[in-house]
Amino acid sequence: MRVLLILLIGVHGIIHLLGFLKGFQILKTESVELSVSKPMAVFWLLTALLFAVTSIAFFFKKDSWIFLGIIAVICSQILIFLHWQDAQWGTLANIVLFICLLFAFSNWLLEKKWAFEKKQFQDSLYIHNTPTLLPEDVSHLPVVVQHWMKRSGVVGKPRTLGLRLQQSGEMKTKPSSRWMPFTAEQYFNSQPPAFHWTAEVSMGLGLFLKGRDAFKEGEGEMMILLGALFPVVNEKNTPQMNSGAMIRYLAEICWFPSAAASPYIVWEARDPFSAKASFTQNGMTVSGIFRFSEKGDLESFEAERYFGGGLKAEKHLWVVTISDYLEQEGIRVPKQCSVMWKLPEGDFEWLRFSISKLEYNPI
Repeated sequence: MRVLLILLIGVHGIIHLLGFLKGFQILKTESVELSVSKPMAVFWLLTALLFAVTSIAFFFKKDSWIFLGIIAVICSQILIFLHWQDAQWGTLANIVLFICLLFAFSNWLLEKKWAFEKKQFQDSLYIHNTPTLLPEDVSHLPVVVQHWMKRSGVVGKPRTLGLRLQQSGEMKTKPSSRWMPFTAEQYFNSQPPAFHWTAEVSMGLGLFLKGRDAFKEGEGEMMILLGALFPVVNEKNTPQMNSGAMIRYLAEICWFPSAAASPYIVWEARDPFSAKASFTQNGMTVSGIFRFSEKGDLESFEAERYFGGGLKAEKHLWVVTISDYLEQEGIRVPKQCSVMWKLPEGDFEWLRFSISKLEYNPI
């Protein structure tokens, strides 16, 4: 798709050279009937050069291609209107290019907006003079949870107050759909609990989804857009969305296990290899079950979670399964995970991903 767009921009620009060549009598063939004055021929040449520069900027992935392309399309369409009888078919190319530029501009605006949100989120982290997680800080927790935290290597190390991670993998939007590759970046704050997650999902044929999932001050928010332009999901601060975001946060303390000793999480032993965690924020409490191996590795997390964020969403069992681990800064955490919904019509595994980068307490 990218190659085709480069070719379209380049060929469209070359065609504009005909106006210049005809105006200066460089091209005298009768197959080109265009009648062009010399001043107008210069306009055709400048437009051709604009398309050439746009193509080069797009090839090198420079954001400037969007604005150069918009100017080039406007200039091109002015020329076409002035020579409508001979050049009207160029409008089709300009329409295709304008649609591509519209999606690109929307994506650029969205990326700028989310980059600003990420910076605000990161700036809100206070990670100086990070306190150490001492053995007495976890002594009140169930034995199985203490075993996990020691196995993770967080006891005796600075608490994780902030975290940045990158993910890659594949996801489905419904059981019958195909797997689609995605990349994501996520920021966490453990004091107070919050996260900001952004992702891009490739749908093929140049189409993509942009997603943002956020949790702050006990409120959840989810936004998914097709091509960064058309909203598919836009839910915010409903009981279902808030509950779902809280459950997600609870599950994802697996990447910063020191948060398990936070006062907003209460633990209850179930058996030698599992414990129930309850997370409370703004008067709302959610719970989930953490299951561990004999060695103390976290193997899975499950909770009753709303399937969707709308007011009519129903609760179903949501299960995260861990298949591999990594060590970062001496802390052992999950690397590869899969996520499944247990629906009445059958299991729906919708997400598989791997952690590609972790940064604790980023400054």
